[in-house]
Amino acid sequence: MALRRLLLPLVLLFALLPPGRVASAGGDGGEPAEFEIPRDGTVVELDESNFDAAVRAVDYLFVDFYAPWCGHCKRLAPQLDEAAPVLAGLSTPIIVAKVNADKYRKLGSKYGVDGFPTLMLFDHGVPSEYTDSRKADLLIENLKKLVAPDVSVLESDSSIKSFVEAAGINFPLFIGFGVDESLIAEYGAKYKKKAWFSTAKDFSEDMMVLYDFDKFPALVSVNPKYNEQSVFYGPFEGTFLEDFIRQSLLPLTVPTNRETVKLLKDDGRKVVLTILEDELDENAPQLVKVLRSAANANHDLVFGFVGVKQWEEFTETFDVKGSQLPKIIVWDTKEEYEVVEGSERLEEGDYGSQVSRFLEGYRSGKTIKKNVGRGSPSLLGLNAIYILIFLVAILVALMYFSGHGEEEERPRRTHQD
Repeated sequence: MALRRLLLPLVLLFALLPPGRVASAGGDGGEPAEFEIPRDGTVVELDESNFDAAVRAVDYLFVDFYAPWCGHCKRLAPQLDEAAPVLAGLSTPIIVAKVNADKYRKLGSKYGVDGFPTLMLFDHGVPSEYTDSRKADLLIENLKKLVAPDVSVLESDSSIKSFVEAAGINFPLFIGFGVDESLIAEYGAKYKKKAWFSTAKDFSEDMMVLYDFDKFPALVSVNPKYNEQSVFYGPFEGTFLEDFIRQSLLPLTVPTNRETVKLLKDDGRKVVLTILEDELDENAPQLVKVLRSAANANHDLVFGFVGVKQWEEFTETFDVKGSQLPKIIVWDTKEEYEVVEGSERLEEGDYGSQVSRFLEGYRSGKTIKKNVGRGSPSLLGLNAIYILIFLVAILVALMYFSGHGEEEERPRRTHQD
């Protein structure tokens, strides 16, 4: 009874704390101080005294573990300042915070911070590292995806329109019209970082006309960024469904750049890559249109294009210096690429027959394999660079300890003498 009388005031005190306020250490006399999470979109500065309280106070906390001297951290700060008000104003709010992990090293060590900046999303207290784009607009889109359901259930035409509008244009969308949620739940979780998934339970004929399908169940893939759309009617078992989803994550023809090259590598298929002098050349749209038609008929391959003027560092790895362009190759996204004898160069004019002849030669094995050059360390040759850096570090360490040992040895010999 005595213990109950002592605990009752504490229970009442915690029950009376207003929403959004949590107790943190640091009050006068060692008592917990009240800590309020700002909801106005400012980036919250946290430290060891209030970090745990902040994590408990909100469902989603996005934390930047930074160091004041870090150049990357300084460039990231304005992006977070821009994104924070938008994220705080979402229907599912995300609060942005930062921690000086160089000063509060114990806190950084607790979450495995070994470089700056390290970004983490705390989802109901569970941390996961964020490694995608740090630009404000893409950061917002990525985080919106991460806090959304794996599969959204849509009950009407208006909810379908709202879902599409909220998703934006940066990621593909999959809408399962009459598709049971259980059929796509696995893929909604697996590809959550790459696409939006939903299932529409109730919809009108207007939606069937808008998304161009005439029966259901039907899984509609929409890639708003590239204005592409396709329909899958089944079968919804085996590998067929996942193959459709995986292939629809990319547009039919992929403009190859620093952002999309990672998607190409993750996809796993070989890439029919067309190298142009300039993607903005007047003949480029005609060639891309031909490549799109070829992609529709060759789903086991990915079709991409890249301009030397747009990404010279990348194109140099395929030995294009002195070559007549456009040049077409098949790249394994790793260390090798293949050229088809007699069909490597695309002449201006009938691109369609030339691309068909190239694909026929590739299918029949009339290719020459070549190693990708080392002009782009950001793509290939990374292992060699890491090994070189590692060996240099070992050499420097050996030289240091060798010299240090000699300095200690000299006075020792003198003393013995």
